[in-house]
Amino acid sequence: MHHISFLGLLLAALAAPVRGGVKYPDCSSGPLKSNLVSTSSPTSNSPGISKLGLSAYQWWNEALHGVAHNRGITWGGQFNAATQFPQAITTGASFDDALVEQIGVIISTEARAFANNGRAHLDFWTPNVNPFRDPRWGRGHETPGEDALRNSKWAEAFVRGMQGTGPAAHRVVATCKHYAAYDLENSGSTTRFNFNAKMSTQDLAEYYLPPFQQCARDSKVGSIMCSYNAVNGVPACANSYLMDTILRKHWNWTNDNQYVVSDCDAVYYLGNANGGHKYKSSYAAAIGASLEAGCDNMCWATDGTAPNAASAFSAKQFSQETLDKAMLRQYQGLVRAGYFDGPNGPYRNLGAADVNTQLARDLALRAAREGIVLLKNDGILPISLNGSGTSVAMVGFWANTADKMLGGYSGSPPFKHDPVTAAKSVGVTVNYVNGPLTQSTADTSAAVTAAQKSDVIIYFGGIDNTVEKESQDRTSIAWPAGQLSMIQKLANTGKPVIVVRMGTHVDDTPLLTIPNVKAILWAGYPGQDGGTAVVDIITGTAAPAARLPITVYPSAYTNQAPYTNMALRPSGSYPGRTYRWYKDAVFPFGHGLHYTNFSVSVGESFPKTFSIADLLASCKGKVSYLDLCPFPSVPVSVTNTGSRASDYVTLGFLAGQYGPAPYPIKSLATYKRLFNIGAGQSQTAELGWNLGSLARVDEKGNQVLYPGTYTLLLDQPTITSVTFTLTGTEAVLDNWPQPPT
Repeated sequence: MHHISFLGLLLAALAAPVRGGVKYPDCSSGPLKSNLVSTSSPTSNSPGISKLGLSAYQWWNEALHGVAHNRGITWGGQFNAATQFPQAITTGASFDDALVEQIGVIISTEARAFANNGRAHLDFWTPNVNPFRDPRWGRGHETPGEDALRNSKWAEAFVRGMQGTGPAAHRVVATCKHYAAYDLENSGSTTRFNFNAKMSTQDLAEYYLPPFQQCARDSKVGSIMCSYNAVNGVPACANSYLMDTILRKHWNWTNDNQYVVSDCDAVYYLGNANGGHKYKSSYAAAIGASLEAGCDNMCWATDGTAPNAASAFSAKQFSQETLDKAMLRQYQGLVRAGYFDGPNGPYRNLGAADVNTQLARDLALRAAREGIVLLKNDGILPISLNGSGTSVAMVGFWANTADKMLGGYSGSPPFKHDPVTAAKSVGVTVNYVNGPLTQSTADTSAAVTAAQKSDVIIYFGGIDNTVEKESQDRTSIAWPAGQLSMIQKLANTGKPVIVVRMGTHVDDTPLLTIPNVKAILWAGYPGQDGGTAVVDIITGTAAPAARLPITVYPSAYTNQAPYTNMALRPSGSYPGRTYRWYKDAVFPFGHGLHYTNFSVSVGESFPKTFSIADLLASCKGKVSYLDLCPFPSVPVSVTNTGSRASDYVTLGFLAGQYGPAPYPIKSLATYKRLFNIGAGQSQTAELGWNLGSLARVDEKGNQVLYPGTYTLLLDQPTITSVTFTLTGTEAVLDNWPQPPT
């Protein structure tokens, strides 16, 4: 491999941001004409790049829930808008993996169309699969929620949608982020740039890493992003235990087209930068440490990168072999994405006609509807508004501001429908008044006046991206006092109040004590058609069936659980984290009501006893990893005993006293969403799972299948359950690599 070539490419990748979109290389007459990288073949492998002939390339492209505004993407002309789906926290509540995959297909199709027209590139830094450990985290809404299994399944579906399947070229290269244990922006003097996330090997293997195992080992994602924080003393982007021992060796993420990229300035902050880890004494040493540990591409938002990279190479901070390997991985990733395939390659025909299609718009609305959770309903919902003559007071800062519904890392949607606009479009008489965002005690007389002349009051509130966002965590998870005051005064009119909570979660306890608050909905960040979706749920045009993807904690939780404590299990006065360990939720993970009633039963055919030895023998030679060995599915009959058609999410939690103590309260093991179950009708959910769903993780991080009595709890709260026994000797499904001492 040619030294000048690769060093030049590295410096180009690290230099000032490239404006404009991808410029595909000329493989018919340019310097790459005779290079195998430009030939069509059944494999995407290349012997490497021996000559230059490539245009500058910007690796920084964002598409968290739609093509987004950032350095690598240029908007304008026929590409002045892209579909903006709900944030992952809202689609996480749908428990509909097929929906998530379709969202990934649409986003990557639009992204590729942008790229083909010189307005984007071929790799995109999405999805964010970090478990939402603490409700204060400002970026929690970017994730599917707090549960490791749910995040893993969501990631599996999204990556499959983004990249495509099989040996064909990727539509785009997806990037699972942020590896690993990243879930803090700032807490006092601690920031994401210097936070040392201390945790047990058990918690690391059991909770923080499963979504990345899914991405790397099972979904074979093209790229992984290492995070700002340190893990047990070593910054993630210089952590060979994470990037080499676990990621590449243990998970076998070793294809030539798979590469690690740093979060922007993460490598800068592992050096001697103010406010950073000070893990290395210089910028150049930080670059060398990162590359040698397994990072292949370093995103920089700080000037002076290229000279430091050059000096690092000159000072032998990283080797020629490391440089060649890093560049090979990145450009092989582009090979897999068809960068060198020429104008007749796969996906090169995608253009403006493939952006903002009716299919995409319909899917965005469906995704928003499927992600709205009904938290409380005293019989008021659904209400008939269209043509009923009912007048509605719509109050609150979310009611008439569609921008808020997009959340962070957003692009320009083709339209933005807020609730007021959506209600008026179907003929509802709306009396709209704004409301306070945080602790404001602004005059409420206008809202009370609007309420008094209306039949129903709908308050839209909660928090938004002025309160929670990248680089900004919360210190309180209470409802803002100004908003509570407003809601109380509205309720004092005697009119029924419906509260629609937006953003992520706040403590709803005060609302549960106000008699006239008849219903509470949660919609998160529902995207470009979020207002329409909310109105559809309120009026019964669509029926709610989503489930909370995170625990709603009481406000006192922030005083009980220090933000920087990464432990999951309770200890002493420490209450533990997530629904698996925490007992006193306001609304628990998985909570969600319907406009109808359901009965649930488990088929009698499900066995009651299983031999561990027989289970392992049955899949010998059939799976690459024992945790993926299938376990017999559970047939669950779901009957709609009410009067309205509705979807139903069948949740299966496991509980039992087996494996290492303490034992979790319960753990999500399987789920399936059923669709449009008519009144009086039944459907069967075949709950599929594998041995990994049953296993628990010991203190060394090993995944072990234990003998014992297992109870499958269906729904939240439990409607019915089934108990079965595993017999024989415990079996290790996955021997976890131990951290360096």
